[in-house]
Amino acid sequence: MPPVPPMLAKSVAAIPGGAMSYEPKWDGFRSVVFRDGGEVEIGSRNERPMTRYFPEVVAAVKASLPERCVIDGEIVIPDADGRCLDFEALLQRIHPADSRVRLLAEQTPAAFVAFDLLALGGKDYTSEPFSARREALQQALADALPPVYLTPATTDPGLAEVWFSQFEGAGLDGIVAKPLAGTYQPDKRAMFKIKHERTADCVVAGYRPHKSGPDAIGSLLLGLYNDDGNLASIGVIGAFPMATRKALFTELQPLVTSFEGHPWNWAAHAEAGTRHPREAEGSRWNAGKDLSFVPLRPERVVEVRYDHMEGTRFRHTAQFVRWRPDRDPASCGFSQLDEPVSFNLADILAG
Repeated sequence: MPPVPPMLAKSVAAIPGGAMSYEPKWDGFRSVVFRDGGEVEIGSRNERPMTRYFPEVVAAVKASLPERCVIDGEIVIPDADGRCLDFEALLQRIHPADSRVRLLAEQTPAAFVAFDLLALGGKDYTSEPFSARREALQQALADALPPVYLTPATTDPGLAEVWFSQFEGAGLDGIVAKPLAGTYQPDKRAMFKIKHERTADCVVAGYRPHKSGPDAIGSLLLGLYNDDGNLASIGVIGAFPMATRKALFTELQPLVTSFEGHPWNWAAHAEAGTRHPREAEGSRWNAGKDLSFVPLRPERVVEVRYDHMEGTRFRHTAQFVRWRPDRDPASCGFSQLDEPVSFNLADILAG
């Protein structure tokens, strides 16, 4: 019975060997789907109900999944061309208005990618080894139709290495390795994930104060120069010890400036009726969040670690590596970023 917390994965630096099953790491909403006849519930990574946000997935579950089952997977949305995952479109689906949810279900329909089996009929599979769960899941989804898919899987680490390199071009963000003999362990890090990791030199153009008070840094706002010479907002870093937050506050005060002449003078852009970086800087999860910041002269450069880009922004919060006093801020552009080779999402979903 819901809710059931999903089994988790711990990060490792390289694809592990041994008796493993390797799968693409999907970039969507982790979801445990429960079906009992005409009843369907979708639980999130945090065990919260997501059923109302994805009516088309509910319909697909009723059409393609067994009458009684609990299946772990990921809800994803392909882009308009069906070649790449569109996480931004997925975020838009978490909306309070039912009319908006229904409209988006038609305009940007989601898919469900299944990758583990918790229960089927009257049998609890969580104590079974993954090899048995995978075999049962394959049989259970043998006649499933899009938008329900079975994730590709292999026991060949060499093929997993190829997938790791190729599938990023379709918006996936790594590989998951599951011990073939492992049982399903809710809320335990019993799998392994290998994610793409890169570094970039970014310009620090502002900061937000920490919630503890105005004399500590909460996050640093990062930018890169585009081909037009404009500093684009690309994300933030914010995982610092409190002592570092307070030291940074003191260090950055000489760089504090006014918005006049600042590359992110968003108020001036708004008055002019033009699109401005704040639209890209908006909170993904909380539309009402205060996004004001303290502007800094864009003179400091920081090297950060990131997994991959989504459009012109970091997909996840970047991580601090080191300061780069040797770098000219004007030299920090998008050209330094790795660009994954394009790969068709439809080919992955086809197995």
